[in-house]
Amino acid sequence: MTESTERDCFQRLVQRLEPQSKLVRSWELKGGVSAQVTALEIEQLDGKRKKMVVRRHGAADISQNPHVAADEFKLMELLKSVGVAAPVPFFLDQSGEIFSTPYVVIEYIEGKTEFTPADVTDYVFQLAAQLSRIHSVDVSKLDLSFLPKLEKACTEKIEKRPAITDESLGEGRIRDVLEAVWPFPSRNPCVLLHGDFWPGNVMWRDGQLAAVIDWEDAQLGDPLADVANARLEILWAFGIEAMLRFTGRYQSLTKFDFTDLSYWDLFAALRPASKISDWGLDASTEQKMREEHSWFVAQAFEKIGTGKGKKS
Repeated sequence: MTESTERDCFQRLVQRLEPQSKLVRSWELKGGVSAQVTALEIEQLDGKRKKMVVRRHGAADISQNPHVAADEFKLMELLKSVGVAAPVPFFLDQSGEIFSTPYVVIEYIEGKTEFTPADVTDYVFQLAAQLSRIHSVDVSKLDLSFLPKLEKACTEKIEKRPAITDESLGEGRIRDVLEAVWPFPSRNPCVLLHGDFWPGNVMWRDGQLAAVIDWEDAQLGDPLADVANARLEILWAFGIEAMLRFTGRYQSLTKFDFTDLSYWDLFAALRPASKISDWGLDASTEQKMREEHSWFVAQAFEKIGTGKGKKS
């Protein structure tokens, strides 16, 4: 699609949303991997300007879930109704009349992702508080049946061991341990999971958490899956101490059973296997992340070996 053709599509979209408004500008929002994300600024009839975001999911997401746009739209509607900090959804279009693939139009969050916070402790405490808020949503009162189940995805991951494992990240040994104990006992309730909770999916404004974005990976399952993923990402972004403070804060805010955290850490450690070299990192950053990943895996193995994360 050429730039002029794409702008014409956005102009048509604006006319469909607000017939009396006109498109002022559009610009790509960087950082999206699974979706193409574009910000729009429109001018309304009274001269006021408004921003919004268009999310067009990629082929991989659509192949995995043909209803990904509708599901994400419905979820964000439900999230707003229960007070979770997420963008407000404005519009869902599955007609193919403007863009060939389904898309959603959502609130533009005034803010930015933050990787150099002035106060790291306060930063991770806010992350922990928001994650605990997500996990406290009463799923029995919401129709979330359209969300996939974490246990099914984990079972598929465990059963589909690749022919060649990424031994640079210890994938074989990680899988050996997880295969021996999966499925885990049901120690925690099934909760709403963000599915990819990390600093790159959190928007900040004036030092305060403004919103959690990118909900296309949301699932239902054990809260420790989100916690473990966040632990690894926080380790990579801010170091061991920040990871431990995040974990401690989250534990203080919840009443979940943390017996299996080390096993969920190992699940989180599988995510970059055979992928990290494709992330476009410079050599020194990739090496640092590999070393921290190795430490993360080692601490999980140590706790499992000493019984702190041992199955019962």
